[in-house]
Amino acid sequence: MQSIANCRIAVVTGANKGIGLEIVKQLAGHGVTAVLTARDVKRGTEAASSLGLPNVIFHQLDVLDSLSIHRLADFITRKFGKLDILLSGKAAHLVQDAVKHTYEKAEECLNTNFYGVKATTEALLPLLKLSTCGARIVNISSLRGELRRIPSDDVRNQLGDVETLNENKLDDMDMREQLGNANAETVSENKLDDILKRFLQDYKDDNLNNGSMWSSVQPAYSISKAAVNGYSRILTKWHPEMKINCVHAMQVPGFMSTDLNIKRQ
Repeated sequence: MQSIANCRIAVVTGANKGIGLEIVKQLAGHGVTAVLTARDVKRGTEAASSLGLPNVIFHQLDVLDSLSIHRLADFITRKFGKLDILLSGKAAHLVQDAVKHTYEKAEECLNTNFYGVKATTEALLPLLKLSTCGARIVNISSLRGELRRIPSDDVRNQLGDVETLNENKLDDMDMREQLGNANAETVSENKLDDILKRFLQDYKDDNLNNGSMWSSVQPAYSISKAAVNGYSRILTKWHPEMKINCVHAMQVPGFMSTDLNIKRQ
């Protein structure tokens, strides 16, 4: 993380424990003012205090609440006037629930892991554009979001070939290559939304069990992270002046005990 040491202000979402908290600690250790966010005020405040670092600030954020997102954006605007780093963490507690294959939990998983990331990013983009040291967006993904884990050629191709995805071919084009290639010139967020709606409809209709279309292991979590990967490529195309990365959880800050990996040692 030394390459971002010159940046001043960072927001880390879902940072009251696990990977997010460790990232805040490392950022602050490199001189970055880190805004630690969490949905629960008590837990977030305690997490920030536990680090004992003067350049760690807590602010409440619920990525499912548009008002909460805009309150965070207003806070950053008033206090700092810019943002240099946005690091969107993970909603690890949803993973185990998603395994139970309930539609409500699947919908919540997608709303948190994809739509929440998207809404937060869009609200903070104007502040990132004001960065004086090169804005950076880092979206924490997962190995479960790899396209090879999606059984359907149709789904994989539409998630992988973002260059050829267009308005009229969502139903006839194959879905590994439209979320996977680096060129996102013709992709809009609506295409990702169409794919996720298709997934949720199959979930509601109980069409996931045969394993021919979607991942049979943590299906909601997997497709939500595949969508985050695709969204990151879209952002890269639209904002070439920014450094935008989508990384696996074990890459940043490295393997550690979290709720996601069931606190493995």
